[in-house]
Amino acid sequence: MKKRVLGNAGLEVSAVGFGCMGLDFGYANKVSKQDGITLIRQAVERGATFFDTAEVYGPFTNEEMVGEALKPVRDQVVIATKFGFNFADGRQAGLNSQPKNIGKAVDGSLKRLGVDVIDLLYQHRVDPNVPIEDVAGAVKDLIAEGKVKHFGMSEPGASTVRRAHAVQPVTVLQNEYSLWTRGVETNGILETCEELGIGLVPYSPLGKGFLTGAMNKDTKLGEGDFRNILPRFTPEAMEKNQALIDLLKAIADEKGATPAQIALAWLLAQKPWIVPIPGTTKLHRLEENLASADVELTSTELARTEKAAAEIKIEGERYPEHLLKTTGL
Repeated sequence: MKKRVLGNAGLEVSAVGFGCMGLDFGYANKVSKQDGITLIRQAVERGATFFDTAEVYGPFTNEEMVGEALKPVRDQVVIATKFGFNFADGRQAGLNSQPKNIGKAVDGSLKRLGVDVIDLLYQHRVDPNVPIEDVAGAVKDLIAEGKVKHFGMSEPGASTVRRAHAVQPVTVLQNEYSLWTRGVETNGILETCEELGIGLVPYSPLGKGFLTGAMNKDTKLGEGDFRNILPRFTPEAMEKNQALIDLLKAIADEKGATPAQIALAWLLAQKPWIVPIPGTTKLHRLEENLASADVELTSTELARTEKAAAEIKIEGERYPEHLLKTTGL
């Protein structure tokens, strides 16, 4: 597995990581704790060294699964988790990035993960009620205490990143980025990362499964699958967005690859400090995703992809309006 470095602080990880959320949260096809542990360990055996979780996934159960799975290889991997919510009756109950809550969240994550230090700690979503300088200051204190190594932020605006970075250097941003979600190219995030030396970790790099080519307008999502409320996953939207899958399949057929591998290889080709974290519950998909690190698109193929993608209008917003700011997914 090839390696990449995230941020100026030299955080080295596998070129493709593993987003663990979907193992037991968010989707209908959850796996048992033991099956999740097995899959995570299979990822390690195949070269993955970067694993992403969060207190809100479950809540809490995902961190426990990840921690137990990685305990035997703790010194060989990088574990990322996130803070930023209140909880009530075992469920997420709104944003909370108050410094006191950050400390409480980190102590909980350390215990559930079974680790002495969190490699990468993200603010899961920006809390409009807490100055970002206070958040960055709280994380700075946790780094000084030896509880955290690196500071990250998820879905922030560029100006917010700059303000936080002035207090505590930000190592990584985690934003949604894929061939059908390209906001980071126009909202200043890519430029900010380049300028400040911050790595970018795209979540949902396979469009929550759509870019694998395994879904179409007739796909029925299971009960409890959060994609049921996403505008892009209506039958009408999936039918219109099929043009993007057709493009990926055409290139994949020529390269002897899969649509998912082309989608991930495209992301990897954008910047050397980009590390996608696709998730899956299936071993063959895990192997497919990790193998994308060895799929290299030529400049001609990239230009062709860019030209064709520019002519495809993506149907549907990525989230319903009320979830754009507060979702923990």
